[in-house]
Amino acid sequence: MSKVIIMDHPLIQHKIGYIRRIDTGTKDFRQTVSEIAMLICYEATRDLQLRDVEIETPICKTTVKELKGRKLAIVPILRAGLGMVDGMLTLIPTAKVGHIGLYRDPKTHKPVEYYCKLPADCAEREVFVVDPMLATGGSAAAAIQMLKDKGCKKIHFLCIIGAPEGLEVLKNAHPDVDIYVGALDEKLNENAYIVPGLGDAGDRIFGTK
Repeated sequence: MSKVIIMDHPLIQHKIGYIRRIDTGTKDFRQTVSEIAMLICYEATRDLQLRDVEIETPICKTTVKELKGRKLAIVPILRAGLGMVDGMLTLIPTAKVGHIGLYRDPKTHKPVEYYCKLPADCAEREVFVVDPMLATGGSAAAAIQMLKDKGCKKIHFLCIIGAPEGLEVLKNAHPDVDIYVGALDEKLNENAYIVPGLGDAGDRIFGTK
């Protein structure tokens, strides 16, 4: 059974409060999203497997821990998910990066696929799917299903802000996927935007309207 982790770290909460502000500019928004992603990644990698390795320090030989296998992949959901990648790569620089392109149909609010490019050995990797916003849950569920269809078995989902409706959809669609949420907000509005949220994350990261 998967786990759902709602972050309670003071730094994460402080930084999320900053990016919610309407007067936070593009540069600061983008930088802070990257910092939040790094902090959430720290929590999401807590259960990575380790192995013992013998090394030599300047003083003597000793046994240390290192990541076992080190086969990790980060898969952002385009385009807003790109804003979380650099922060995560700061912590796990050897991870490979795939991309899944989905957009939400403005009438049906259903996800439509337009791009998918993954590492050739993605099925052998532990995969971290990232998107700043978990709104209806449709895009996240669809992206994870695409990964499962390509043989991926160990998948995590990371977002900065989630709505209860989207969280339920994702949990029901993929009960085997661990979910990490920076902050769980109140609800979705009639346009399927998260309330209070922070607006359109992609537009705010890239300075578009």
